[in-house]
Amino acid sequence: MRFARTTAIAAALTALLLPATAQAAPAGAAIRDPGQTLTAPVRDVLAQLPIEAEDRTGYQRDAFKHWVDADKDGCSTRAEVLKAEAVIAPEQGPRCTLTGGQWYSPYDDRYIDGPRGLDIDHLVPLAEAWDSGASQWSPAEREAYANDLGDDRALIAVSAASNRSKADQDPTTWLPPAAGYRCQYVTDWIADKMRWGLSIDDSEQAALSDNLNGCPNVPVTVELAR
Repeated sequence: MRFARTTAIAAALTALLLPATAQAAPAGAAIRDPGQTLTAPVRDVLAQLPIEAEDRTGYQRDAFKHWVDADKDGCSTRAEVLKAEAVIAPEQGPRCTLTGGQWYSPYDDRYIDGPRGLDIDHLVPLAEAWDSGASQWSPAEREAYANDLGDDRALIAVSAASNRSKADQDPTTWLPPAAGYRCQYVTDWIADKMRWGLSIDDSEQAALSDNLNGCPNVPVTVELAR
């Protein structure tokens, strides 16, 4: 389930990277400008992603600072996602402590009561982002990536079990157990990689292409973060 995040929160993070206004541009544009909006069929977006070998040299999870409270309202990025994606809203206590509520985990087609059984998944895991180009980013860019509330596809509340099963795998070796969600998953993966200018490797490209063969070639709109 997708919900718009709070505009002020997204602005607080993307201000690190983006100009004040976005510019529309053709989907085939070769030059990337932060804030530029691209729309194209998902297979065309996949074709635009650079193909490069991955390299995990030097990766540490704490290179991506999270979960931050970008708008200083007392709620971390994790809490903001939980509040936005709740099917039944939780109660919010002191220091943004959340209790009760219900969520739907699309990875494994489950409803989960209470926030303790949930993880906030980075759709493209932090380690995968590092492998695909984020190792060259500034700390501010990695923080913005790890707390991306500017695109509903980037962070998603899912069952802890499904998220830990996924770990840092890409679609070559892991897809959601709920087969009916897989087209959405690979489409969102491609959009997230385009948004952040991340590359894919040969096996990843093949897996994404193979999965898309059984999916609608839906239009994807992406606002470039960098």
